[in-house]
Amino acid sequence: MSYDDVEIEDMDWNEKLQAYTYPCPCGDLFQITKKDLKLGEEIARCPSCSLYITVIYNAEDFVDQKSNKNLTPTRKTISVA
Repeated sequence: MSYDDVEIEDMDWNEKLQAYTYPCPCGDLFQITKKDLKLGEEIARCPSCSLYITVIYNAEDFVDQKSNKNLTPTRKTISVA
């Protein structure tokens, strides 16, 4: 069971860590990266203790549009002589 449920809007973007962060009671920060969010991860962990939080976010906000194009089949027209 997670320590808390936290909305992504309540977290801070940390440029140095390249992760969304939220204060942990131990004094460190819960962390989750954009890559984790794109993969559907919803758990932000604290690197200093065993606590973790559940991040509430809209997964569609983190979908990589480039990777979606690769999944869409393209239709090619072939000329027949």
